[in-house]
Amino acid sequence: MPFPITISALSLPHLQRAHALLTTSGLISDLFFSNNLISSYSKCGSVSSARQLFDQILHRDSVTWNSLLSAFAHNNLFSDAFHHFRQMLISYVPPTKLTVIPLLKLCANTSHCVSTSRAVHSFVVKIGLESDAMVSSSLVGVYAKSGLLDEAKCLFDGMIDRDVVLWNVMIKGHAQLGFGKKSFLMFSELHRSGTLRPDAISVRCVLMGLETGREFEQVRSYGIKSCLLEDISDVITWNKRLSENVQDGKFDDVLNRFVEMKRKGVGVDNVTFVIVLSAVTNEECFELGKQIHVLAMKEGFHSDTPVSNNLINLYAKMNSLDAARTVFDRMKELDLVSWNSMISANVQSGLDIQSIDLFMDMTKNGFFPDHYTLTSILRACLGITASSSIHEQVHTICIKMGLLSDFFVLTALIDTYAEKGNMERARILFEGMDWFDHAACNALISGYIKNNDNSSALNLFASLHQSGGRSNDFSLATVLKACSGLVALQLGKQIHAYAVKLGFDSNVCVSSSILDMYIKCGNMLDSSAAFSDIHEPDDVAWTAMISGYVENGNEDYALNLFHQMRKLGLLPDEFTLASLVKACSCLAALGQGRQIHAIVIKLDHASDSFVGTSMMDMYAKCGNIEDSYELFKRMDFKNNVSWNVMVLGFAQHGKAGKALDLFNKMVSYGLQPDKITFLGVLSACSHSGLVSKAYNYFDSMFRDYGIKPEAEHYSSLVDALGRAGLLSKAEEVIDTMPFNASSSTYRALLGACRNQRNMELGEKIANKLLLQEPQDASAYVLMSNIYATSNKWDGVTNARRSMKCKNIRKDPGYSWIEVKNKMHMFVVDDKSHPENQIIYDELEDLIRRIKHEGYVPNTEVVLLDVEEEEKERSLYYHSEKLAIAYGLLRIPAPQKIRIIKNLRVCGDCHNAIKYMSKVSRREIVLRDGSRFHCFGDGKCSCGDYW
Repeated sequence: MPFPITISALSLPHLQRAHALLTTSGLISDLFFSNNLISSYSKCGSVSSARQLFDQILHRDSVTWNSLLSAFAHNNLFSDAFHHFRQMLISYVPPTKLTVIPLLKLCANTSHCVSTSRAVHSFVVKIGLESDAMVSSSLVGVYAKSGLLDEAKCLFDGMIDRDVVLWNVMIKGHAQLGFGKKSFLMFSELHRSGTLRPDAISVRCVLMGLETGREFEQVRSYGIKSCLLEDISDVITWNKRLSENVQDGKFDDVLNRFVEMKRKGVGVDNVTFVIVLSAVTNEECFELGKQIHVLAMKEGFHSDTPVSNNLINLYAKMNSLDAARTVFDRMKELDLVSWNSMISANVQSGLDIQSIDLFMDMTKNGFFPDHYTLTSILRACLGITASSSIHEQVHTICIKMGLLSDFFVLTALIDTYAEKGNMERARILFEGMDWFDHAACNALISGYIKNNDNSSALNLFASLHQSGGRSNDFSLATVLKACSGLVALQLGKQIHAYAVKLGFDSNVCVSSSILDMYIKCGNMLDSSAAFSDIHEPDDVAWTAMISGYVENGNEDYALNLFHQMRKLGLLPDEFTLASLVKACSCLAALGQGRQIHAIVIKLDHASDSFVGTSMMDMYAKCGNIEDSYELFKRMDFKNNVSWNVMVLGFAQHGKAGKALDLFNKMVSYGLQPDKITFLGVLSACSHSGLVSKAYNYFDSMFRDYGIKPEAEHYSSLVDALGRAGLLSKAEEVIDTMPFNASSSTYRALLGACRNQRNMELGEKIANKLLLQEPQDASAYVLMSNIYATSNKWDGVTNARRSMKCKNIRKDPGYSWIEVKNKMHMFVVDDKSHPENQIIYDELEDLIRRIKHEGYVPNTEVVLLDVEEEEKERSLYYHSEKLAIAYGLLRIPAPQKIRIIKNLRVCGDCHNAIKYMSKVSRREIVLRDGSRFHCFGDGKCSCGDYW
């Protein structure tokens, strides 16, 4: 039975092999071996392996529970330890002093745990362990470290057996809190006890609290007389204590002790500087680090190799790569650590090519890489072009040097191959591992997701779960991304439940991924619940929620959530602001958009190209093309997206000349137009009847720029021909397309058939459209319109009967207007508005006035077989007319009236609004389902061509 003797001394890879050997030999079922393994995993820092082994043990004793509890305490995992402790009590396993001591150790190492310490103390009393010397000593230590000296003293005074260590705890507690006199009195009491004598620690603690004065000299004299301070100038002993502080993570003590060394005139050596620089780097005391560098130069240790290596690490963590390189270049003698430090510093700074160059220089200088070198270089390979094969050369070096057994190297290789798209090689490496490693598994899952193979990622996760493997926070967060990519809501819910079961749902990464999964799956109800469960949502969570509402068509919710965010004093970042601007664009909420714009300027995000382009798009979609263009002109950097937004904006506003001029200017500046640019250009030609130009630009796409026209480009060309009445040419374009026509293309031609009253072609195109989309209401509605304009009422009846039989519903027409940051929606003959009566009075007055100016209702657009008077009456209360009447009542002159309609404006309303703009002397901007109409003084920007 050699394992218990040697197992605790093994490194993690060797420990894992020992674990495998115990498993295959059947000895793993022996609790003695299992408990030993748990403790050993803890000492190697692999708490996850210790926990996994614990979960596999069927019959656990108190030692098993205490071993894992000690592992949590050893690695300072406060929440996990106390959760485990509660589970232990639920399992009716009797606690021992070895249960309580790790909990008290955690309380001592964690700030703000006074209430927890007292709770543990109460539990100790309850189970009768308060008289145990070890437990009592631990309690005294906790209270003393927490500053509760009265409670510590009360316990201390009641103890029968008190050793020097316990006396020192009390002396140090008083000294650290500034009670130097009390620490001196306790020192004196210890000295008078007769049975115990103060030791070197007792002396140093009192001297630390006193610093000067008569008592200080008395204690110092006692220390020297008792040979307790004779090592005051022994740098080796001081270095040993500094090193112990570093190992215990007490970096502040290292710095304080170093200051004490200098104050007492103790000499320093290169080891001293190595230890102190390590502490400074861990504590991120960068300014102090610079001072120590100067001191090292003054003492002549700056050229020492280990000291220089630590200086490189310090400056790398400070992101001061130039200073690190200066130290490296001035070193008289380099070792492997020097090269690794410099390579790692370059990788951390994103200088991947430079790190690979350093690696090449290192090999030329006769140094052989180790696992640290190769792991850093593989990270650098992730940042260079996908076509690079350097990672394959590194892989070969790993094989030659026998380093593939190192799990850091292997995980880095799997991650690199996955990032480069070679999932087959990554999978082979993973399957060839002799042991299971979470990091490697997560790298493979992440690789599948990055390469859009979400199904394989979920399959790997499922096989991990089925084989008894335990997920960690990273694997859960990663696999939730796969659910998002597949829009697999039910599977995402199962993983959410699994995360709750494992206690990872409160983890920041996991909770954010749960939130993102629900949003990507369009389940805003559950995403809202997941958001509420996050204790303190960060900027990412707020932005995800806001953008999620926008993407799922809940723009009002997005804006309301932003107001909640502001009330909490949280500042939005550029991504949040871009999402909010998009919400305003969708709602055409110009007032709120302007408020967001003000916040953008206030927070100095106006220069961000992403936010700036979103603001341009918002103003354009809210009907304010002038402000959109002003923002465009002020932009310091204009990318393709900015130009495209402006071209599309002018096209939608019927300003074809400006759209095409902007396109020509874009090309003259050397920018390469893309498919979106040409959509804007073709749309501009379509809305303005520029058929020949539309053909020229369409041909130019592939001829001059190598862009193959897609379905949307053909649809725009068909629309341009249809609007111009060239129906046969439009049909010819559809017939000669290199792929099947899209539904939007057929709808464009069907709309043109309605305008031209071409019933024969309309029926033909409608049938083709219904073959593609049998539930498309627009095909029936457009055909019904064609029949109605030709007085074919039987055709109208049949179309409507078909819709009813197939349960197809036409989208209702509605219009809305923003007044004082509030949206007011109207439908035809709407009587639901609180100010309904005055709206109707205003509209009827408007109708009388525009009739007097020459307006004649266009009853041809009424698609009902009723009397002429009834047709005329039905036109008066269309939704856009009601919205305009309310706008004239509530929006003071000379502000523009801005209306949004979800469907195409009818011919009568278009004509009536021209007259309304004339009699009211107000500008009216209407955004319908296809474009903008800007009315003023009896005219429309579309030139009656829409």
